[in-house]
Amino acid sequence: MTRPELAELVSLVRAVGRAEVMPRFRALRPEDVQAKTGPLDLVTVADEAAEAQLTKALRARHPESSVVGEEATAKDPALLDRIAGAELCFILDPIDGTSNFAAGLPLFGMMLAVTRFGRTVAAVIHDPVGDDTAVALAGEGAWMERCDGGVDPLRVAAPAPVSAMSGALSWRFMPEPVKSRVCARLPRLAGAWDYRCAAHQYRLAAAGACQFLVYHRLMPWDHAAGELLFREAGGHVARLDGSPYSPASTQGGLIAAPDQASWTALRDALFGPE
Repeated sequence: MTRPELAELVSLVRAVGRAEVMPRFRALRPEDVQAKTGPLDLVTVADEAAEAQLTKALRARHPESSVVGEEATAKDPALLDRIAGAELCFILDPIDGTSNFAAGLPLFGMMLAVTRFGRTVAAVIHDPVGDDTAVALAGEGAWMERCDGGVDPLRVAAPAPVSAMSGALSWRFMPEPVKSRVCARLPRLAGAWDYRCAAHQYRLAAAGACQFLVYHRLMPWDHAAGELLFREAGGHVARLDGSPYSPASTQGGLIAAPDQASWTALRDALFGPE
């Protein structure tokens, strides 16, 4: 993936956000919002329209590629199996934070990851409200492209003791007794929150606005782009057992922290034995 190719992807996501997402924001009818697996898992006509347009454009430009979108995979879960073996794969979350979008809360994003044989090589996380885009290219760093054309480098926060660390922690999908154990240990941290939007949480962490991210459920459209963004901004990311994250795996949980030492300290504080 070259920088000009990445720039084309940024322009595509931005254009689809303007055409399919923002005109529907705060303009949804009740029938435009549906539950998929339950009340915490929504889809709107904007999600479906944006994914359809992105998929169409990507297949036209890269007919040899695989496209794995959240909404398409909800209908055909076998699409997930393509990620590991695809020479070129685009992983799409047309609207991350759909619950916020459906509620009229301007805290949602559009996520696109590019993978080769299961390894993420490029990331795009676009905020259609602010019209700016966090971007990463494997081996070349991470940066924010502002709506005025300016570019700002992204860098994770400096390491800190666990008691001084704050960040996003999503406990909703943790199984028991892990959920209760982790929630009981939150006072060990300086602060923890959940925006219901991995796109913005990864952007904040990559920009150094918080120290950590903790997730249990690892659907690739939620994490492939963000994990690369955070790593290219200088951070350490691994599954709970310390193994590297892979977009081809949906299990194992994930922690992102400024460096390996703070990652280990955070994991032990939240998940380790007493």
